[in-house]
Amino acid sequence: MQETIFTFKRYERKYLLSASQHERLWTQLKGHLVPDRFFQSTVCSLYYDSADFKLIRHSLDKPIYKEKLRLRSYGVPGPEDAVFVELKKKFKGIVYKRRAEMPASLAEQYLAGEAHPPEDGQILREIDYVLATNRLFPQVYIACEREAWVDREEPELRITFDRNLRWRDTDLSLIAGSQGQPLLENGETLMEIKVPEAAPLWLAHMLNDLEIYSRSFSKYGTCYTRDLLEKTFNGVIVCV
Repeated sequence: MQETIFTFKRYERKYLLSASQHERLWTQLKGHLVPDRFFQSTVCSLYYDSADFKLIRHSLDKPIYKEKLRLRSYGVPGPEDAVFVELKKKFKGIVYKRRAEMPASLAEQYLAGEAHPPEDGQILREIDYVLATNRLFPQVYIACEREAWVDREEPELRITFDRNLRWRDTDLSLIAGSQGQPLLENGETLMEIKVPEAAPLWLAHMLNDLEIYSRSFSKYGTCYTRDLLEKTFNGVIVCV
């Protein structure tokens, strides 16, 4: 049985696919892939930031180093169901992810400074440092329906397809359900290719032949630039 992984180091490439692009790509891609351990899931993420959105503003400036703090669950959790506290860092294009597992209610209390996790360790010390140097609050909830695949020959190559991306900036708890307003245009799919090194040549050639190119796309960043930035300027969101 595959064990849960708590640290990641990899490259991630994102592709925003129209319905026709996804159909054409999948015709060629499906023979190379098998379902991942967690093949289908509702991925729920709660992003933490300062009152003036310091973390996402810094991230959108495309610095050499950036980080995000979020809670993540697979499916809507109950108070005692396990979720992950995740610290996602990116340095010179390489993504480093650290995560700690704990019950949903405890995780939200921990990030609010109201409780201590049951264990200690390097990952929690890194998260503690971010909490100590930033006053963070839950700011955005994002959910999607995900299909996860791995390559038949190279299982470290992982490809995910996210559909029905939705978000909200109210009811900011993983326990509150996965409802939200649409984040993408009708029929669009967000594909992510995740590899420890460069993608294999067969995949690079396939994408090039289909004229499918990677692009910078942040789910949280899109929420901020499209809606939350305007709310901040209009005084709907009050920075303290």
